[in-house]
Parts: sequence; structure tokens; C-alpha cells
Amino acid sequence: MFLLRWLITLDAWLARLSSDRGQATAEYALILLGAAAVAMLLVTWVTKTNRISNLLDAVFRHITGLVG
Repeated sequence: MFLLRWLITLDAWLARLSSDRGQATAEYALILLGAAAVAMLLVTWVTKTNRISNLLDAVFRHITGLVG
């Protein structure tokens, strides 16, 4: 009887160790870290090349040209 109870407890313990619980959270965290890394690279590139300010200047000039 003791051996059977011990084996059931051992089986339950091993089942908890091999469960996939929390795997989706870990994958979500890795995706967020990857997205943050890409965003940092994009912001670094944009601030060094002035492409966004040139784009906004062109849009502003185009809009003022349509109005005037």
C-alpha cells in the first residue's frame, strides 16, 4: 500500500515537471523582447538618418502647397 501511494505521488510530481504550463507566457515574452529590439534598431536608424523629419517636411510642404 505504501509503495503504491509513493508511486502515485512520484507520478504526479513528474507530471508537474514535464507540463507545458507557462510555455505560452514564455513565448509571448520572447516575442515582446524581439519586437522591442527591432523597435530600438528602427529608432536608432531613424534618428541618425533624418528620414522621418525629411518625410514630415515633404508632407507639410505638399499640404501647404495645396492650401496656398
